Amino acid sequence: MAAPLFVFIQFEFPWVLGPAEGRYLLRTEADGEPERVVVIGALAAGRLLPGALAARPSRLGQRRRARPRPANSEPATVPTTRATVVDPVSLSAERQAQAWLAGLDREHEVLAAAAILNRVLHTHRVASADPYLREVSPAQALVIRAGWGEGEQVADGGWLHANELPWQTGRRRDRSAALRPQERLAAVLGGRSATLMCEELVLRARLDLDQGRPAYAAVQLDTAYAAAIEELSAEARPDLAIRVAELAKLRPQVAELARLALASESTPAQEQAQAQALDEEALAHALGRLEATLRARTAGGFTR
Repeated sequence: MAAPLFVFIQFEFPWVLGPAEGRYLLRTEADGEPERVVVIGALAAGRLLPGALAARPSRLGQRRRARPRPANSEPATVPTTRATVVDPVSLSAERQAQAWLAGLDREHEVLAAAAILNRVLHTHRVASADPYLREVSPAQALVIRAGWGEGEQVADGGWLHANELPWQTGRRRDRSAALRPQERLAAVLGGRSATLMCEELVLRARLDLDQGRPAYAAVQLDTAYAAAIEELSAEARPDLAIRVAELAKLRPQVAELARLALASESTPAQEQAQAQALDEEALAHALGRLEATLRARTAGGFTR
């Protein structure tokens, strides 16, 4: 009898993601069915390195202090992490796996797998209390694969068959649009412009909303609105007056969304119910209006 097969989406990133090597089983509640299995492994020079992601303690249980050594101009070796998101529901025949791969909705499946991986990374950041750990996007991956293999094979990051999936970051932008962030970077670093507190808060809200955490997004957006209205009003720009007035009108609704987000518990199952209770359409609209205002603020160039 043929061994059961498991399908997967796999990413390789040129840095250490954070969680220790191993297999992570995801459920929405303690006794629920497994949703996905995420396998984290370290790679270097094209091969899997056992234990490469784990901290190597000394005999006394402490990390060894690295000794200084002469520097050279050669590029440092880049640590690479392979993350495999596996569907725990097995297939009994290879033709089923072939049909899955042939009918794959590439964008949907890759984004869904990235969201699962980011769920692991977000939880690890909170669990380890390390604010410098980050989530990922498919555009950052060195390679993305989809395929299938037997249980232990896939659990070790391998496969019987896999295809590489090319990934595009979206519609091509003209050269002037591509240069805009670089122009602003130079202006801010050169003291000719400044960033606003609300800009960072908006980015955090967008990440949370895109990664399926509307409650987090609502709380971040509430703070972002408070900061934006204060900061943008202080600039007293006539070209933004109508937009700032719109934000002020939306502010009570955003505050109510944040209140609802903070009113319930935070287990995975309760978070899912909470997400359904929140008006995500209203949340997305309010976030989009603030993002549009911030784009308009820099569309005409950078103030000195």
